[in-house]
Amino acid sequence: MKKKILIVAAHPDDEVLGCGGTITRFADESEVNLLILGEGMTSRFLRRETGMKSKEMKKLKASIDKVLKIFKIEKSFILDFPDNQFDSVPLLNIVKAIEKVKNQIKPDIIYTHHRGDLNIDHRITYDAVLTACRPIKGETVKEIYSFEIPSSTEWNYPVQFAPNVFVDITSTIEKKIKGLKAYQTELKQFPHPRSEETIRVIGKRWGGMVGFNYAEVFEVVRVIR
Repeated sequence: MKKKILIVAAHPDDEVLGCGGTITRFADESEVNLLILGEGMTSRFLRRETGMKSKEMKKLKASIDKVLKIFKIEKSFILDFPDNQFDSVPLLNIVKAIEKVKNQIKPDIIYTHHRGDLNIDHRITYDAVLTACRPIKGETVKEIYSFEIPSSTEWNYPVQFAPNVFVDITSTIEKKIKGLKAYQTELKQFPHPRSEETIRVIGKRWGGMVGFNYAEVFEVVRVIR
């Protein structure tokens, strides 16, 4: 029986940056589902209403559709909590949104953000996931892992991301890059951390630590066996 994976991401492209190579590698042996909590763009506009109606937002939504196909996502849930303003929303609302999807999917494994990211939405997502997945009787989630997001995780000094799970993505690095390129509104030019070149370097860095050409890494939050 296939294990069910749920990726809980704050914004569109976080799923690619955080675990794109890993979920592609496991897509054939697991059921991969995606929950994106935030709309991911309106903080770039003077008014949220303007951003929600912009051409850029339409492009971003089209990019999500492309990524769902690239990564063979079984089920997707795309919400519209305000970009970089999760702290303006009661935490309970975000928790309930995650619980609703979790209860429908009944995942075995969750991948989500790191607790120490610079981005406020990432930190709140982490808190909301842990709240929604309290380890009580009947909880299906047995494993929770945190991923890194370049341009957020490494910038929150002095908090450190200390990965202890390494996944060989040598065979899927190109699929991850393809997913990244699908997000044209989010892709940056080198030397930005969210550029194709930097993503490759990050993969090589982690891979080189454990004898792989490329790797994605995670911090174990909880494993119950």
